[in-house]
Amino acid sequence: MKWLFRILFILVAAFGLVIGALLLMPGDKLATILAEQVKAQTGRDLELSGDVNLSFWPVLGMETGPVKFGNAPWAGPEPMLSAQSLAVGVDASALLSGDIRITRVLADSPVLRLERADGRGNWELHQPGNSAATGTSAQSVESRPVTLERLELTDARLIYLENGAVSMDFANVDLSARWPDVTAPMEMQASMVVPGGTVEVDLTIPELPAFSSGVVTPLHLSLSAPGGNIQFSGRVNLAGEMDGKTTVTAKDTHRMLVAFGQGGVTVPEGLGQVATVSGQMTYTRDGRISLRNMTAVLDQNRIEGEADIQISAPPNVTARLNAGDLDLSKVGGEGTSGGGSETEGWSKTPIDASFLALANGKIRLQANSIAVPGMVFGKSDLTLSLDRSRAVLEMHPASLFSGHLNGQVVANNRNGLSVGGNLTADNIDINEALVALADIKRLSGTGSGHLEFLGVGQNEDQIMRSLSGKGSIEVGKGVISGLDLDRLMGRGKGSGGTTVFNSLTASFTMKDGDLNNDDLLMKLDNVRADGTGRIGLGARDIDYLFTPVALRANSGHGISVPVRIKGPWSDPSIKPNLTKVIEAAAGGKVKELEGDAKKKVLEKVGKELDTTVTDTDQIEDALKGKLEEEAKKGLLKLFGGD
Repeated sequence: MKWLFRILFILVAAFGLVIGALLLMPGDKLATILAEQVKAQTGRDLELSGDVNLSFWPVLGMETGPVKFGNAPWAGPEPMLSAQSLAVGVDASALLSGDIRITRVLADSPVLRLERADGRGNWELHQPGNSAATGTSAQSVESRPVTLERLELTDARLIYLENGAVSMDFANVDLSARWPDVTAPMEMQASMVVPGGTVEVDLTIPELPAFSSGVVTPLHLSLSAPGGNIQFSGRVNLAGEMDGKTTVTAKDTHRMLVAFGQGGVTVPEGLGQVATVSGQMTYTRDGRISLRNMTAVLDQNRIEGEADIQISAPPNVTARLNAGDLDLSKVGGEGTSGGGSETEGWSKTPIDASFLALANGKIRLQANSIAVPGMVFGKSDLTLSLDRSRAVLEMHPASLFSGHLNGQVVANNRNGLSVGGNLTADNIDINEALVALADIKRLSGTGSGHLEFLGVGQNEDQIMRSLSGKGSIEVGKGVISGLDLDRLMGRGKGSGGTTVFNSLTASFTMKDGDLNNDDLLMKLDNVRADGTGRIGLGARDIDYLFTPVALRANSGHGISVPVRIKGPWSDPSIKPNLTKVIEAAAGGKVKELEGDAKKKVLEKVGKELDTTVTDTDQIEDALKGKLEEEAKKGLLKLFGGD
């Protein structure tokens, strides 16, 4: 027993000497020993600056000053981990029983660079040596249960690279995590300061060992940001690929976009100033998001369908959507009608077209109705293509003004706003179209036509005053209010201040906001009408000569009644030229009547002057002769003559 106690005393003394030696050893010596051991176990360099402090019981711990942990040889020269200070602690009693229970990992201002390339991760650590030894060592380490009671990163920067390209780079991050037991879920909370507030993340991985080994495992994620939040519940793998139910709720979309670095984008009402988007989301490592069974509630609108999104700046979107009654009446303006105010003209309120930069891609939309500024589409099938602030809307077809439109409309906001289009219309209600587009209310009917146009400007007034292009129109039976051609032509009682016509055709050109036409032809039962003139689309005025002809009047030669329509759209003057009517009605008899009247006048004058007058020029000579004769008679009487 005496020898046994001696042996025990020697062991305790030796252990005490070792502990004492370590505690009394200078910090730089401890740092050198730790760096050598880390190099031997991982093949990575460890640089420790300042003093290194150790503790042994009940926590085997280490505290250092600035620290750098080397990267994988293929991942570049930047360290995988650096920090201003680092503290690590391991439960000593658990370590004696074979468990690795990490009690704390505390890092101040750490920079963590995680990189994946060619199926390798720079976080995968192996002992130097042959592959067999490495595999045995890794297997030995992985066989030990490892738990984490407390992880705290303060003012951290987290960088993730995929094949050399930065996929994520988050700064000013505070992160904490805990995994108290092998069978318990790993819980992590993180916060990051962003413009307008803080983004907070709450993440739970129920099966961390399976996740760390590369198996697809469940994941629950909740992210709150200024203006909204994101919820995810599904599956994830070590590469960050995800698949699950996702809900994005934006109570203030503008504020939420600012928080995620999109402060220059304004979302108009109808496209989601307040939004909720949910669906089955799949995210792949190449930055692609697929949404299936998607439902999007954007302000007052509800849209269903599917979408594929490529994460980029801006994102690229491909979608196929279905909607009921879609209200986009305030997109690109203040929701005023296309005709504007009759007294004030076109709106001069600036049009905010920044929403055209929200995304690139192609979106197919089918809807029962679509309200846009100034007009309402009926059941329509549309394709919207977006490319660098340029939008092309293709109609195949779109229902509008009780008819159908085919063609495309373009809005380009790359270097100032311009709008244009190339459209073909069938069975359009002319009255609806003219009231919505130009506030003209006097013409109605059903027609077809073609229109090419281009306008440039930052508000309605500038665009309308710059319009250029060309077009044509064909209208079947219709009505012009405020002009009764039948009464004007003196045929019957007319139709109460309106003109009913059988057909109308015209072509036109546009330049600088003026529409010019010189071939209008309108046909009635007994009348035809031609038209030529200018319609001021920008100035909202008209100067037009409308010439109806009564085909059967004047013994079949016809009577024309030119009518000039001039003035503002709201109250133009309509004045027929009655002189022309009289001339047309008299035809060739006017000169004959004029000659008869002149002859009678000359005969009357000649009789009064007692002479013969055959021309107006002779009247003055006859008067002079008559006066001379009378004067002679007077002088003779004065001097006593006969």
